[in-house]
Amino acid sequence: MDIFGACWEGHWQKICDDWRLKVKEDDVVLIAGDISWAMTLENALLDVNEIAKLPGRKVIIKGNHDYWWNSVSKIRKALPDDFFVIQNDAIKFGDVVVCGSRLWNLTNQSLVDKKINEREKIRLELSLEKAVKLKEEGDRIIAMCHYPPFDATLNDSEYTATFEKYAVDSVVYGHLHGKDCRAVKYMEKNSVKYYLTSCDQVDNKLIKI
Repeated sequence: MDIFGACWEGHWQKICDDWRLKVKEDDVVLIAGDISWAMTLENALLDVNEIAKLPGRKVIIKGNHDYWWNSVSKIRKALPDDFFVIQNDAIKFGDVVVCGSRLWNLTNQSLVDKKINEREKIRLELSLEKAVKLKEEGDRIIAMCHYPPFDATLNDSEYTATFEKYAVDSVVYGHLHGKDCRAVKYMEKNSVKYYLTSCDQVDNKLIKI
């Protein structure tokens, strides 16, 4: 990763050191995509197994660089016991329900991009519907997505409207990288909290939600 700049030098060790300081075995860690550069599930497991050595329960969604991510049923069978995959569904941990979808680039207006965005909206709704069914009084809903649910203007979008419709408490996302990206690490929009968690944007440290 250091080919992308000095901020990535030793990034994995920095993540591990911070992770071990903050996370206990019963804690939940959300990983919002781009988990491995691998092209196959077999090779991706080399990276996944390194993450598995760290404490806590890990919840993952697909990022745009997770080319190894194909059949979700095969992925679930292959992952370690403390890994959980979100795809068109949701999972509950105590008083928190986790759901989400990858989303897509809102700034591209090609026909292909529009079709992908429509598909992602459906997947997000399916996941949120499952989350609402799991939610009990006093629970929070945390949604994960890889792409930011708004463009660089931070204006409302169909995605933010969907989060508001289902009374999501917090949204965790990634994808944005580099010192020149127009990124806001935390913001609250219409009562929904948004957390950017791209490694280089948060100094390779976990963010408490």
